[in-house]
This record gives sequence, C-alpha cells and structure tokens, in this order.
Amino acid sequence: MPKPKGKQRQRTRIFLVDDHPLVLEGLTQCLQQEPGFTVAGHASNSKEALRAIKAAPPDIVIVDIALPGRDGLELIKDLQALQPACRCLVLSMFEEELYGERALRAGAQGYVMKHEPPETLIAAIRQVLAGNLVAGTVIMQRALKWNLRPPEAHALAPEQELTDRELEVYRLIGLGRRRPAIAAQLDISVKTFEAHRANIRRKLGLSSAGALLLRASQFVRESA
Repeated sequence: MPKPKGKQRQRTRIFLVDDHPLVLEGLTQCLQQEPGFTVAGHASNSKEALRAIKAAPPDIVIVDIALPGRDGLELIKDLQALQPACRCLVLSMFEEELYGERALRAGAQGYVMKHEPPETLIAAIRQVLAGNLVAGTVIMQRALKWNLRPPEAHALAPEQELTDRELEVYRLIGLGRRRPAIAAQLDISVKTFEAHRANIRRKLGLSSAGALLLRASQFVRESA
C-alpha cells in the first residue's frame, strides 16, 4: 500500500510589473529557478496589474517605477488600498536617493536598483516576506540623520520637494515628451498638466519653460 504523500510546501507567489518584455522574461527565468518561488503573473502597466492582482492576489509584487499611465508609486498606493496584506518591492533603474523614500512612503516594503545582482533581489524578496523593510545604506543614513537633526534643519533638495505626480511630470518633460502626450499617458487633462508644470517651475525656481526642459533633461540623464 503506497504511503500517503506529505503536504507540499506552498510556493511564494510573485507578480511582476514592468513595461519591458526582456526584463519580465529575465526576471521570470531567474525567480522560477529559486526554490520556493513561482511567478504567478505579470503586467506591463498599472491597470493590467490591478485587474490581475484583484483576481488572484500574490504574496509579493515587484514593481518598476516608470510605467505607462499611472506610475509605480501610484500603483503601490492603489495596491495598499486594494490588498493591504500584499507586499510590494520596487525594482527600478532610478536612483534610490530620490525614489527610495517615496516608494516606502507610498507603501512599499523595499527598494532595489536594477543594476544589483540577482542574489540581492532574491535576498530582498525574502527579507520583505519575513516582514522586514529593505533599503540601501544611503536611505538608512538619511533617515537617521533626519531624526537627529533639529526641525529647522530639515531642508529638502529641490527635486525632493516635488510631489510624486509632479516628479513623474518632470521626468516625462525631461524625456522630451510633449504636453498632450504627457497628459494622455498620465490620464490627466492638459489643464492639470499645466498646473503641475507651473508648480514644478515655482518649486525649482525656474523662470521659463526652456529652463525647465533643460533641468529636467539633465535630471533624466543623471538618473539613467
């Protein structure tokens, strides 16, 4: 008489959100080889991700920042409202110094740069699943210094004063996108775009649209 099979250990379900097919393919191959992991699905934009995750909630979502339509930060906020128990880990090419704190404030449990080796990503996933926050040394040091400094010394760098939406508009301006294209991508009106652009110029102390384009272009180059 055959012995009853033991209960199989449930694999961790991972959902990927990135608009680059090669990145999705590479991540899928890497994670599928890791014991205990399975890629439960993927999406190239926030709308697709929300629909799929609502239908079959994963254990963890790995999110890129730069997505068409609502960006990764907005997606994380939506996921926190939709599935509070679902953990989010950002995997991005953008510098952690600027986006790391934003991602954690949005509700992510970790931030990993895309240039890191696969072992770093896998370790970060396991840390997040264990209930820990994952952030680089720069973010940890900044948080410590922020807490130790007096309130009057808490001055922000100019770009850090931008809201998440303003930063996304700023990035798209730096990529050379035109006004109607940016409004369409972010699903906002042209009037709303112009309001964001005016706020960006005010916060950065820029006197013209040309100065804004120049600075935004430099920001994109330095973030690449």
